[in-house]
Amino acid sequence: MQLLVSPSSIDEARHAAAADIIDVKKPSEGSLGANFPWVIREIKEFAQKPVSAAIGDFDYKPGGASLAAYGAACAGADYVKIGLAFEGHDRARDLIAAVVRAVKEEFPKKYVVIAAYSDYARMHSISPFDMAPIAAECGADVAMIDTGIKDRQSTFAFMDEDALRAFTDANRKLGLGTALAGAFKFEDIDALKRIKPDIIGVRGMVCGGDRNATVREDLIKTALAMIR
Repeated sequence: MQLLVSPSSIDEARHAAAADIIDVKKPSEGSLGANFPWVIREIKEFAQKPVSAAIGDFDYKPGGASLAAYGAACAGADYVKIGLAFEGHDRARDLIAAVVRAVKEEFPKKYVVIAAYSDYARMHSISPFDMAPIAAECGADVAMIDTGIKDRQSTFAFMDEDALRAFTDANRKLGLGTALAGAFKFEDIDALKRIKPDIIGVRGMVCGGDRNATVREDLIKTALAMIR
């Protein structure tokens, strides 16, 4: 299980060097808010590990999503991550296929991560269980669950351990990796180890509980020790 940490700036990214994956996002622009391409590029230049980049919580805009995905890949992201903030299987298929093509045609070894939300009912967006088979069909690499509305409610408030384990197991059968995120706390790590996703994504946990605070290297090391 790898630890993905989401700094919001170049300075914060330097404090996140112990993480397995450095995730570039802009929390002020949403759950999967996109940061600037030059921020991705600079972090990639000094990071000695994989870099992930969120490109946004997208409405049904396949053209905009595919262009954003291509831009993140060009800027150096090893993982390109998008959230589906809308409903509809056919619309999800259109957008996911466009994003996968935008990345994979030129960068076949880069990973496409498709995220749906644990709180999809209040987001009025597609269920993670409906999203994942479509992501696999379209050639994505990782299916992710995150919280869409950041009000300190955890993914565990909307999906219990059994549901998250079922999601992870189903993804494995589909040939997908699994990433789980969404206001996790240190006390959630034991449950996450039982679920066994490939990646867990954190920010608030390693900011002392407030995702608007600053990433702390000591808390990243604590999380890594607990995961290992």
